[in-house]
Amino acid sequence: MGIEGWLVILLGWGLFFRGAIAYFLPPGYDEAYYYLYTLYPSLSFFDHPPLVGLVTGFGIWLTGGLVSQFTIRLGTVLLYTATLYFFFRTSEQLFSKKTAILSLAIATSIPFFQVGFGILTLPDSPLMFFWTAALWLASYEFFPQALSQAQIQAKTLGYQPSWRLGLLGLLVGCACLSKYHGVLLGLGILIFCLLSPIHRAVFFSPWLGLGILSTVIAIAPVLIWNYQHDWVSIRFQSARAVPQSGYRFGDLLVVFLVGVGYLFPSFGFPIWWISVRKTWELIRTKAAILRQSSELQKNLFILSVSVPVFLGFTLIGGYRQILPSWHMPGFFGATLLLGNQMALAQSTNPKRIRTWLYSSSMIVLIILMITLLHITAGIFQKNGNQALFGGFWEVSQDPSTELLDIQQIRQAFQNSAKLTQELKAADFVFTNNYILSGQVGMAIATLNQPIKPITTFDPDLRGFAFWSKSSDWVGENALYITSELFQNTEGKTLDQLETWGEKEIAQTLRPQLKEDRMPALKVYEKLFQSVEKLSEVPIQRGGATTQVFKIYRAEKLLRPYPRPYGN
Repeated sequence: MGIEGWLVILLGWGLFFRGAIAYFLPPGYDEAYYYLYTLYPSLSFFDHPPLVGLVTGFGIWLTGGLVSQFTIRLGTVLLYTATLYFFFRTSEQLFSKKTAILSLAIATSIPFFQVGFGILTLPDSPLMFFWTAALWLASYEFFPQALSQAQIQAKTLGYQPSWRLGLLGLLVGCACLSKYHGVLLGLGILIFCLLSPIHRAVFFSPWLGLGILSTVIAIAPVLIWNYQHDWVSIRFQSARAVPQSGYRFGDLLVVFLVGVGYLFPSFGFPIWWISVRKTWELIRTKAAILRQSSELQKNLFILSVSVPVFLGFTLIGGYRQILPSWHMPGFFGATLLLGNQMALAQSTNPKRIRTWLYSSSMIVLIILMITLLHITAGIFQKNGNQALFGGFWEVSQDPSTELLDIQQIRQAFQNSAKLTQELKAADFVFTNNYILSGQVGMAIATLNQPIKPITTFDPDLRGFAFWSKSSDWVGENALYITSELFQNTEGKTLDQLETWGEKEIAQTLRPQLKEDRMPALKVYEKLFQSVEKLSEVPIQRGGATTQVFKIYRAEKLLRPYPRPYGN
């Protein structure tokens, strides 16, 4: 079978496998929250640029409004297939078809790439599509396979900037429209041009100006929205890189090992190894040799857009907690180097490389399938009717229960005439945590027609601070929905109550509380004329209750819930 045939098989298999997981895996907190982006379309959002809302809404709009874990992920599943295609073409342009198919097989097998980029609806999905498309275009711009006739006649054998820089700037801007990490892609490309002697011509070309202009035009929605809202997104995201305490080398080691784990050790350690090795080789290389070696220039290109990302965020992990997705774009780019190295090794020891790739891929496949079975059926939970060997994990200690089967909440409303009537009678719905609001919003989506406002009454408001005004529902009735997992989340500290002009409530409660905090329900009892419990909805998995949702009627909002930011 030819290379193109293997390309179709790998892309097709990846699409099928990710689609199957997307269909059965319950939605995560972030995914459900991004579903709410589709209800409040905007130029940008408090915590992310706008493209994640479009990707999340793609499947919903395609199916005529059907809201499920599969429809909110459909855009991601399809988009990652295109990402892998551009990944293959990038490797082909830089190295060879043989290297490209091996690199694609590796990228298709790495677990975090499959789940974080190709299944879950996250800002990383459009980010990696435009990131990889930019790498593909840059590989043609900086490393053309053949000189043009005009270059030959002019005896110009060096790099000549072209119109592609304008389109490259547009792709970088679209990456920024996906996630603010896109800025790092642009910086990485500029670092490469600065370090590569023959590519410094970029800085003297008018095409660079077109590229910068294209980037600015692409990110205009984010700039306009932030200008209108006191640059709140920029301030929020930049504050996350500020040290919260002293540097901890133990945490640095944990971040390093966790990152390797998400990549899977037989892929993660080699990616680090090849990146460090190639970086050291370039450090020792003289400029004259770098100028003449296309291979070294290609390594420099990949390292420039990869190492600053994964090394930078790994180092940040020593002084603050980072999310696994923050440094993964760097590892994704560095996989190009690993694929090339393994292709070279395959020519001398094909059996060893084949065994490494097949065994690693099969182990990852088995782990992902076992994980999916546990999340959906509870095969490892104690007291579950589908547990293996009686189970090993108490439900209360199992973090996988946070992935919520929203269909059970939806079914509870459909089976209860009382709850259905209460939902129709309510003027709005709220929870005490922004991530809960996403899950609740998805659960009642088909019942909540016409769509009623969904919000959260909590100091951490995220996008809700800009999707409505705090005074919108004064005098109106609400449905309050929470879960046992979050019901004791403190609504506000007493100091916050005093700061926000509620000194009377704070002074009354301070003697009653052992800690200087007010539970969320007590806050709402002061905000509404009355709060009455209506029902409980147990969430079942494997015959055991994993979560319990509680539903309250909250009558007549007396005053706005104080907001630390937003409208």
